[in-house]
Amino acid sequence: MRRREFIAGLGGAVAWPLAARAQQGERVRRIGVLQTLGSESDQVQQTYLRSMRDALAKLGWIEGRNLRTDVRFGAGEADRIRALAAELVSLNPDVIFTGGVPATIAVQQQTQNIPIVFGSVADPVASGIVKNLARPEGNATGITNLFASIAGKWVELLKEAAPRIQRVGLLYNAQLNFGGFFPSIEEAARALTISAIKIPYRDAIDIGPNIDAFAAEPDGGLIVVPPSPAAANRGSSCVLRLGIGSQRCGRTGSTSPKAA
Repeated sequence: MRRREFIAGLGGAVAWPLAARAQQGERVRRIGVLQTLGSESDQVQQTYLRSMRDALAKLGWIEGRNLRTDVRFGAGEADRIRALAAELVSLNPDVIFTGGVPATIAVQQQTQNIPIVFGSVADPVASGIVKNLARPEGNATGITNLFASIAGKWVELLKEAAPRIQRVGLLYNAQLNFGGFFPSIEEAARALTISAIKIPYRDAIDIGPNIDAFAAEPDGGLIVVPPSPAAANRGSSCVLRLGIGSQRCGRTGSTSPKAA
């Protein structure tokens, strides 16, 4: 038998038992999902969930047949995230998927036994989620494409785009940011003789006034430090012209803010 045919046959042999189990009424498996950001009405988050369910379905795990997913959205609120993590763990799912550093850490604090699979996590080693990328240990594993060391490049790119800048504002969520990006940013800023100024916010209402205060002086640039506030502030319109020293930010949506 040729190699290609052998591999194709093997793939069919692996997939078949999964499909068969889905039809034999085996125990329903339970997946908990905790997202740091978003809400039930967030179309971006719903798109992510559909992708996850579609991928599981291809492996034979069908929602309502042999799979149940319990989904919770933290809306960028630290207290809410911790409460939802405890709630999900109490349901005793087979595995918990987490999106973002705050959600992952909150679930880790609740269980050392239930497997955790994380995504959208910036530098899981620096944030203390795993000890080693090659050998995570513990009950958490996942994927990441963002490391703290890359943050210095943001300053360099900003300086390239706007050579006149003398100050860089670091807009960050005071409740959710784990601080891992700041050392690299501050080191790059010193090398370029730029002042790095932290601009914390606790909810979406803070963002406009805090940027206003920073933009009162000219020759400033802005770095939005992850996690981004964009999801929370989709009901706002905000036009930034920090490079030329002016800024305008006004709310056009709901007055019930959610931090992101």
